[in-house]
Amino acid sequence: MEAVGHLLHRIWLFFLLFWLGQGRQMAPPGFVESSCRSRIFWMKLNKLLLQGKFFQLEIYDPYSGPVLLDEKLASRCGYVLTEDVWGNPVFRASVLGCHVANEVSVKTDVPAVSNDYTVAWMSALPETQNVAYQQWQLMFVSPSGRKRITVSDAVKLGYSFNNSLSRVYLRAPYHSNESDVSVVSGVNMNMITSTSMYRQRWLLLLIDTTVSCPVDGISFTNTTLTWTVPRVIPTLVVQESTFLSKSIVMGVDDQVIVNPEEMNYLLEYNETHIRITIPIGAGGGKLESSITGGVYGVIYCIDLFLEHTWTDADWQTTKYTVIKSITTPFMPQIPTVINNTVPEERLFNVAFGHFLPDVSLVAITVGNVPFSLREAQHHGFKIYETPFSNGTKAFILEVSFDDPYVLKEYVNRNETKYTLLVNYTLSVGPEMTLYYHSAEVECMIADIEVPEAVGSCDEENLYLTLPTFGLHQYWDLYLGNKLLNRHLAHTNGYLAATNSTHLILQIPLFAGGLIYEEVSFQKIKARFDVALRKVRTMETLQMFSISCSFNSSAFIICHPDGTIMVSAQMKTVPAIDMSKTKLRDSSCKPREYNEAHAFFKFHVTTCGTSVRFEGDHIIYENEISYEKETLPGQSIPTITRDPDYRLTVLCYYQAKETLVLGAFSRDLATSPPFGSGTMFPRSNTAAYRRVRQALNVVSRVSKDESFMEFYGPSMAILKQPMEPVFLEVELKDESPSVELYLENCWVTTSPDFNNTPRWNITVDGQVIDGSEFAAEFCPVHVSPRVRHPSHFKRLAVRTLAQQLEQVYVHCSVAACSPTNTQPGSTCRGQCSSSREKKGFPGHPSHSLQGYVLAGPVWIVAPDRR
Repeated sequence: MEAVGHLLHRIWLFFLLFWLGQGRQMAPPGFVESSCRSRIFWMKLNKLLLQGKFFQLEIYDPYSGPVLLDEKLASRCGYVLTEDVWGNPVFRASVLGCHVANEVSVKTDVPAVSNDYTVAWMSALPETQNVAYQQWQLMFVSPSGRKRITVSDAVKLGYSFNNSLSRVYLRAPYHSNESDVSVVSGVNMNMITSTSMYRQRWLLLLIDTTVSCPVDGISFTNTTLTWTVPRVIPTLVVQESTFLSKSIVMGVDDQVIVNPEEMNYLLEYNETHIRITIPIGAGGGKLESSITGGVYGVIYCIDLFLEHTWTDADWQTTKYTVIKSITTPFMPQIPTVINNTVPEERLFNVAFGHFLPDVSLVAITVGNVPFSLREAQHHGFKIYETPFSNGTKAFILEVSFDDPYVLKEYVNRNETKYTLLVNYTLSVGPEMTLYYHSAEVECMIADIEVPEAVGSCDEENLYLTLPTFGLHQYWDLYLGNKLLNRHLAHTNGYLAATNSTHLILQIPLFAGGLIYEEVSFQKIKARFDVALRKVRTMETLQMFSISCSFNSSAFIICHPDGTIMVSAQMKTVPAIDMSKTKLRDSSCKPREYNEAHAFFKFHVTTCGTSVRFEGDHIIYENEISYEKETLPGQSIPTITRDPDYRLTVLCYYQAKETLVLGAFSRDLATSPPFGSGTMFPRSNTAAYRRVRQALNVVSRVSKDESFMEFYGPSMAILKQPMEPVFLEVELKDESPSVELYLENCWVTTSPDFNNTPRWNITVDGQVIDGSEFAAEFCPVHVSPRVRHPSHFKRLAVRTLAQQLEQVYVHCSVAACSPTNTQPGSTCRGQCSSSREKKGFPGHPSHSLQGYVLAGPVWIVAPDRR
């Protein structure tokens, strides 16, 4: 039907708000937005004004006053109360609704009956004979047959029927018993075929009230949604040959979209279909975060409407409007963790996204330690949001490499791998569902300096100096396959000293672990190899090697292959001819010799070498001897001035080690260790007796002037210039009446008794001040440790030297008898003359009665300590 004229439609609504605990109030200004589109009243409520409140809607009936809108009234009158995609309540009502006042000037042409429908109409005539007088009835046609019911019965089935002077209204629910689903151009249509009938006197009014609406036609891709509607619906177009499409318009919510392409919408149609394509996330719709099965994702909602106006020969103008709310399926969106870290800044910068505005970060866990956002900021983490142009956002987390909760691992040669373990806790969507996501971010940076060692030598030792940074944390030192720890250093006779920056290792010439590359009568070339290995993987990073040549007058070297090399110093009176010395096997003569030395080289299986076992050691023994020459004579004994001399040579090997019988390997990691050797004279009994008859004295270095705590034998003694070294000497195993006397004390740079240069600090028991060192005696009092103060002497020694070096303190001591001390002498504590010193048989009074050595003491600069 075509209406000519102007129509004015009015509907009166009352929105009543109820505050919890308060009465009802009228809605405030700005609460309602209204419009009229496609002959539909659209009214939207502002959800922000509904927080903490609920509302009810009343419709004004001019006959009965306000009527509360409920489901029954909405179904009967075609009202819809729903929400838009943003959660705002929306009320829709057709201009043909029950309570709409219409003022209309209409000229209506009654259409003719189509020839195509003549048969259908004629087949319905028998049913019309039973139509009640002056009462509307409905006849439904379905695959199960025809059904004729009254309007009141139809209402009970969920239908709504009404009429005015110019119109008849039929509203039907989807999927009723009288409905049928048919496929039109590939789209399922829910259709109700009905005829509204009215009889009055000789008038029989039959009105076709068939309705047909699409129930699907929605398809999705990863980026778009498409809504498809048939262009021609046969049940609504009687004569398809006369069908003419006048306009096709789309809209979102209550707004007609005049230029869809401006919003990236696509409206297209052909002879059979009308198709609307919307990019997912496009304006007008809403993206909403959601959690399904512990997976984060989004859904997209949009409210579309389609208005199609056409004409045909029977019904002239038809306006067909379909409103469709579309929601996409759940679309998983796995969050991404982007590592924006700049290693040089030593700061993790991690972006976690992309998220919609309805997602918020509520907590994080770093290294298994949970933090609220406030706690994280207080700890030093930096957390903030960064927006993107597409309306999403990411959460930025900044954590220092040096944070204690960052894992650190030494890798490769000089790199540290920093690992940040973080677990995010997010509040997602309107339901504020908690979502958890863990991430692991790694960054490697070359921030470790592999140490370089510096080697040096003096007359009797090799020295290795290297930085202590990373030692035992990243790497260890290995001597062969053995960890070079304090125990091994002490066993091999090394001296280790450390300060805050460096380790100084002193290796004596004949200490264990040395490789003797060349041994001759004139020199010894010794090498010390140590490997720098990773703590975790044992990978060798670097080999440190020191090689030095030494001049040594007397030595014994026991090679791993069983070769023994001896340089013997023969100090006899009168002198002997060193070329005539020999081993037990007289055929074994010296390889080299001069007036004072003889050099022997032999294998443990030759030259009369004997072997025995003691504990876990194998001991090989031989003897260097010189036999007196005799003059030929008859029966008279021969007199000679040559002395009788014998020197015992011993080599000790670990019983569990296997000797390599042949040339020994130069690889310390694979070759057996050198044995340890010693040699001593057998004939000079007086010298042996003197060793046993010397005073039993010990020395120790105190850590401070209290003399309560002392340095152990393996502890490094580090002092700055002018800082005193507190030396204590104790006399043991003597009677309480005997007093210890420090005769002469001096300082050298070597433990050798005869080493030069030397700086005297006491002479004949008196302290002297020099340009390099200064000393003073410290008092001794009775204490739980000191029973006899006369058996103790304490000395504070200060160095005035500025250079970095090691020093040793030597003292020759004697014992005094206070009863023999002359009046006014320095003893009690110091003897008045050498004649009063306690002597021993065979020991001249001017000879030493005791000797002590303390050190080494490392004199270091203040910034090296």
